[in-house]
Amino acid sequence: MEQSEKLFLPVSNEKTAGFRVRPGLFLTNGAVLVPGGVSFTIHSVYATGCELCLFRRGETEPFAVLPFPQDCRVGHTYSMIVFDLDIDEIEYAYRVDGPYDPDRGLIFDKSRYLLDPYARAVTGQSVWGSRNPAGSAYHARVVKDTFDWAGFVNHRVPFQDMVIYEMHVRGFTRHESSGVKNPGTFAGLLEKLPYLKKLGVNTVELMPVFEFDETADERTVGGKKLLNYWGYNTVCFFAPNTGYTAAVEYNREGTELKEMIRTLNANGIDVILDVVLNHTAEGDHRGPFFSFKGLDNNIYYMLTPDGCYYNFSGVGNTLNCNHPVVRQFILDCLRYWVVEYRVDGFRFDLASILGRGEDGGPLSRPPLLESLAYDPILGHVKLIAEAWDAGGLYQVGSFPDWNRWAEWNGRYRDDLRRFLKGDGGMAQAAVQRIIGSPDLYQPDKRPNASVNFITCHDGFTLHDLYAYNQKHNEANGWNNTDGSDANYSWNCGTEGFTEDPDILTLREKMCRNAFAVLLCSRGAAMFLAGDEFGNSQYGNNNTYCQDNEISWLDWSDLERNAGLFDFVSRMIAFRKEHPVLRGPGESAACGWPDISFHHGVPWNSQTDENARQIGILFCGRKESDTGDDGVFLAVNAHWEPHTQTLPKAPGGYRWKLAFHTASPAPFDPEAGMMEDEVLFMDARSAAAAVLERCE
Repeated sequence: MEQSEKLFLPVSNEKTAGFRVRPGLFLTNGAVLVPGGVSFTIHSVYATGCELCLFRRGETEPFAVLPFPQDCRVGHTYSMIVFDLDIDEIEYAYRVDGPYDPDRGLIFDKSRYLLDPYARAVTGQSVWGSRNPAGSAYHARVVKDTFDWAGFVNHRVPFQDMVIYEMHVRGFTRHESSGVKNPGTFAGLLEKLPYLKKLGVNTVELMPVFEFDETADERTVGGKKLLNYWGYNTVCFFAPNTGYTAAVEYNREGTELKEMIRTLNANGIDVILDVVLNHTAEGDHRGPFFSFKGLDNNIYYMLTPDGCYYNFSGVGNTLNCNHPVVRQFILDCLRYWVVEYRVDGFRFDLASILGRGEDGGPLSRPPLLESLAYDPILGHVKLIAEAWDAGGLYQVGSFPDWNRWAEWNGRYRDDLRRFLKGDGGMAQAAVQRIIGSPDLYQPDKRPNASVNFITCHDGFTLHDLYAYNQKHNEANGWNNTDGSDANYSWNCGTEGFTEDPDILTLREKMCRNAFAVLLCSRGAAMFLAGDEFGNSQYGNNNTYCQDNEISWLDWSDLERNAGLFDFVSRMIAFRKEHPVLRGPGESAACGWPDISFHHGVPWNSQTDENARQIGILFCGRKESDTGDDGVFLAVNAHWEPHTQTLPKAPGGYRWKLAFHTASPAPFDPEAGMMEDEVLFMDARSAAAAVLERCE
């Protein structure tokens, strides 16, 4: 008889702690509603016993403790259906007994309340900045999944067509200038949908939205309360962050997030989640003890031979990702978010950890990465790796992929930053990055390998990249020792804010140059929310703890920097109009190659060590008709003007100026920045010309 059929048989009169119980759904982890009750399932390899603890909402001591009967255990799995529960009023946790042998990594403690790793909702977290009322003892809540996805279809933006907008859910609308009714929430983000559509992005990448405790490292510096603002410290991998909702969603957690995802997708915007599957908020031996430590510490975490925690994440512990139990947990997690939340992809924080073995060494064929690459549920979602970790493993260009994994291209960021600010010897490297990094990725992989970016949450904003020579992280309280020193930035002559009109004009031109190059590069394009209107973090390049005006977007900058916003929006549209910028297509009828180089003069593919000028021609067939699509990108990163001569246009075509960052009207083809087939490249400028048919 099938297990689901048993639920409709008469319930036995056997009682545990006054509740009627029976064996549960052993194959379904977590707390799941069944007719008349809830199935609670959890597993532990080394446990000798397990108890389910039931709490009334908001209370710290259980009103009932239910030991799992012997017939509710199969192998290492405990599963029990408890009938007649009022799920709207209860919370739950576990207590697990087992051996205490720290040298072997076993630290069971039956006195601790443990959070269900598969919990769909965590209690006490719904008010941002408020401490969990149960202290370090997290409780879970049973969730009613009533959201109707009927008729929903992910439209799936092709990888090379993605224009990714990386954002922090709270910081995007928390500032009073955002003008939304529900600041700092999923609903508030959705209120900005008209803005996102006007900007033209087709993908949003959300910084962590799994439940995390923003108060875990709370401290005060300079009179300001500092929190774990970014959220790269996961408490529960299956639960959405309830601090990001406009309303408390008792037992319906996730509804607002699902509505946001559905609406964004309906408007042509995919949603990618930034997931932190390399460590947890439990830290090392000094950290809290609330979930994995009390279940199977020596399975879930990488431990040294003497039982200490490996710290390849830089924050205390490292998930043992390629252990079969942990590998299955991660797969279950990602499947859950695809099925229940219909997300379009994942960006994996410190993804090189996911390829380490149980001894910490990198694996040549990591089982976890292979499992995710071939999983049928994950078959159409994007898998994007931050291909490095805090242990020194750097795999940009060599991350195991099975033709499924893409990478945040850190080489693109560093090489383009150096080239655009005028460093010598960077021209050839910049060319490689712009054309899809063929020195890093094989031709069959290239269009779907590289996520190109110049800025992201970790580091300077684009405004600050050209306003500061050094980081200014004093507000973080670590004497400016935190954050990267390798910023490759340039303040354009004055450190920080200035009213000098010449410097302000130069800084905006530098931002235009960066966007022009990024949006004319092959591979997916990504930039940080607010860069399109000059958002600043006052020189702080590590705002992980700044839940205040340092991190929040100041929307008044949009009015002050309307010209930059208009340029970025039009550059996104320009990228969409020209498929040759996004990847190779059908060969051009004129016979020109897909990519050719014309550094300064036609068909010059060589640059000397001191060159700071490049010219790249992308050419192919248009998607809409049989005509040719040609885009010539010219960049002069030198502090002196130069000219760029274009190759002679093929018969029936002529060159037309598309944009020029040195022009007060960048998209004016009559701006006087081009004559016949010569582009006049002002100091530190970028321009593009396109082929058009002769009349």
